[in-house]
Amino acid sequence: MALRDLLHNLPEVRAPTEKKVSFNVKLKWTLTILVGYFILSNIPLFGISEGSLAQFEYLAILLGTSFGSIISLGIGPIVMSSIILQLLSGAQIINIDTNTAEGKRFFQGLQKLLAFAFVIFEAMVYVLMKGIAAEPGFTGLVILQMCIGGFLIIFMDEVVQKWGFGSGVSLFIAAGIGWRLFSQLFQFIGPTGVIEPVGKVLAIVASVIIGDGTGVAQALFPILTTIALFLAVIFAQSLKVEIPLAFDRIRGHSVKWPLQFFYAGVIPVILVSALVANVQLFGSLLQNWLGSPTLLGGFSEGGQAVSGLAFWIGSTPVLETIITGSFRWIYAAQAVGHILFYSIFSVVFAFFWVGTSGMDARSQAKKIVSSGMSMPGFRKDERVLESILKRYIGPLTIMGGVAIGLLASVADLLGALVGGTAILLAVMILYQLYQNIAQQHAVDMNPALKGFFGTN
Repeated sequence: MALRDLLHNLPEVRAPTEKKVSFNVKLKWTLTILVGYFILSNIPLFGISEGSLAQFEYLAILLGTSFGSIISLGIGPIVMSSIILQLLSGAQIINIDTNTAEGKRFFQGLQKLLAFAFVIFEAMVYVLMKGIAAEPGFTGLVILQMCIGGFLIIFMDEVVQKWGFGSGVSLFIAAGIGWRLFSQLFQFIGPTGVIEPVGKVLAIVASVIIGDGTGVAQALFPILTTIALFLAVIFAQSLKVEIPLAFDRIRGHSVKWPLQFFYAGVIPVILVSALVANVQLFGSLLQNWLGSPTLLGGFSEGGQAVSGLAFWIGSTPVLETIITGSFRWIYAAQAVGHILFYSIFSVVFAFFWVGTSGMDARSQAKKIVSSGMSMPGFRKDERVLESILKRYIGPLTIMGGVAIGLLASVADLLGALVGGTAILLAVMILYQLYQNIAQQHAVDMNPALKGFFGTN
């Protein structure tokens, strides 16, 4: 009872009083939070040592952050709290009925409390284990700044969920990926501040001018891989199973209930990517602290995993090593581990997400019946509809999880710009954002669709 009282009294963003937030209001708050995110990502932490951040730059994309800024923790605490709760719920260690309003509120409150705890824990770990090294006498101040930034990210995510489109987690990841993708294509200022063709497009032009075939291949193949991945994801997003439904009160009118091939959406690969990022993060922090590699991994000065778990679930751009002549067979073995890890855990997280987010067959059947619809030729009974939906939802969850894991891991190995996982996330997030906006627009145009989309 004390825990429920604590969760009910946690600070939170006020929910809208109206039943349905208008399109313009959602757009306004989504853009406001997006601008706020970019502003915060450019506010540097005060009191950190120069050169203490290079080893973590490769994690910034997956954690939706900019290391060295006040939001250095990014979405890490939110995602880790979600992973832990889903694991505990899936293992029946905790039993929360998220189908009820009270159960859903309790689950969300528990997740927020856990995210607050992770903000404090990760801020202390980063600084005390010298992942982000503070200047002498500034340790407490740097931790405080990182905690403030972490709390702001949590509340910004909540604002987007209640007042905007989608979720803040997805929005922050897509924003970071978009900015880095643009930089990798057209960046013209090198690390030392000198103007040089750093971006892939400029590198192709420069390599053609000097007749460097290897340079052209190194710059061109990542672009081609990125385009191929983009097209593959768009094609896979168009695949779906449509369940025919009829309105009970309006004869002759029917609709189709779509079940996407990527049924669990982008969430499973976000969770797998965050898990990999956190293994690499804590492995490198432990190495910094202990002075030697651990089972989590050994890392080079540049922050790349060279041994341990972080290496075997990580990836090396195999295509690039072949082009440059630096290929080693251990990279092929690592590629197998990377693909298996992503595929298996994408399926695992897909099942957890479907079970805890109201996308399971029972919840969908209840939503359909409550919307005043039924399946033609079958008795109007939630249990009958649930048994029919199970035939599709289970296989779609497995196949979609495997496919999204394969796409992300293979694109990583082929050296897609900003990483295969990042491109996959960006495309799917933007596609889902588009669907969300289109759905909102459809509901605004035809209020009768509110029941169908569950926006009552």
